[in-house]
Amino acid sequence: MKVPDIAPGGRILAFGHYQPAQVVTNDDLAKTMDTNDEWIQSRVGIKERRVAPHGESVEDMATIAGGKALAASGLSPEDVDLVIVATCTLETQIPNASAVVAHRLGIQAPGAFDVNAACAGFCYALATASAAVQGGSARHVLVIGAEKLSQWVDWTDRSTAVIFADGAGAAVVGPSEIPGIGPVVWGSAGDKSDAIHIKDRGDFLHQEGQTVFRWATTTLHPVALEACNRAGVDPSELAAFVPHQANLRIIEAIARKLGADNAVIARDIVNAGNTSAASIPLALSRMLERGEVRSGGLALMLGFGAGLTYAGQVIEIP
Repeated sequence: MKVPDIAPGGRILAFGHYQPAQVVTNDDLAKTMDTNDEWIQSRVGIKERRVAPHGESVEDMATIAGGKALAASGLSPEDVDLVIVATCTLETQIPNASAVVAHRLGIQAPGAFDVNAACAGFCYALATASAAVQGGSARHVLVIGAEKLSQWVDWTDRSTAVIFADGAGAAVVGPSEIPGIGPVVWGSAGDKSDAIHIKDRGDFLHQEGQTVFRWATTTLHPVALEACNRAGVDPSELAAFVPHQANLRIIEAIARKLGADNAVIARDIVNAGNTSAASIPLALSRMLERGEVRSGGLALMLGFGAGLTYAGQVIEIP
């Protein structure tokens, strides 16, 4: 048996992202439910969000974001041999989104599978991609987080409708002699799985906001610190902290406890809403686009959400 060439590690080569064109403001929501701009901003920090139209699917958004990341990486479709899509909002369970997206992008016969770890999904998928590259079973991996939460939300329920949104973010992972993706710290709290759930295919997404808030603000900063520790990085060395864009109050609470005083804190939720598995790559891609972070800096990603699942790792910004 031939032993595969094992790379010392993987690194992210490029990011890409996509958001639907339709902007829904807090004032728009106030026209159809008992809410207002001040109430929404004070509780979750969101001013506006993007919502995909009826004919735009998870696969459509994933394909655009993935295509942008692939183009930015300088690779061709022939260079990619594994595609992973992190999502929890597919319209149908079969076929998987990854095979559809790979075909649309012209990637021939790659390994293709989806990951459902909800809002931690991109971090789970990125860790899996890095391990595949390091182990020699893939050389270049396209990792995408894409969600259409709008089709699973009751737009008369202000506890969820004001929070969730649609979009996609993607990254291309390749081999590197110096690892650019740190060890993942991941886990779950299945005893709290009812805190965020969809009962059946005819139901909407339900969330126990206070339960999730308490869990996130008391449990997750040690996970973030352990991810830094495993990567051999002090939080003061971070150029960016990019947590899941769940709630601005949660983001700021974890950031304070982390002590990453020199890091730019991702606050993409203000204008993008909560896009679950898409939120971390979407936020970081937009930060790069705006020039808020620079290539070569270190960023800490921290995903958390339904399951309840969580995962974090330090990456080198491409």
